[in-house]
Amino acid sequence: MLDDYRTARIGEAEKALFRFVDLVNRASATIRAEDVDAVLRAGWSQEALYDAITVCALFNFYNRWVDATGVQDMPAAAYALAGKRMAAHGYAPDP
Repeated sequence: MLDDYRTARIGEAEKALFRFVDLVNRASATIRAEDVDAVLRAGWSQEALYDAITVCALFNFYNRWVDATGVQDMPAAAYALAGKRMAAHGYAPDP
């Protein structure tokens, strides 16, 4: 899946959604009604498509913000600790 969604062992509906998200990433100004219709015909709802566009756009924003501000990635050990905390407490702040 990470190498190429087009050849991954996933359903055609997922491939249609990933094709659309790829278009959002590469050339969002060129999206046409036919592109949207292809995702809807694959079985996705308008709400699901809206969510996919939103997530894609937000990640693009976050990646550019992180790159431009110089924010550094956390070390692997910090991710492991954060995962344990979230598993135990969810998104609530530590008590």
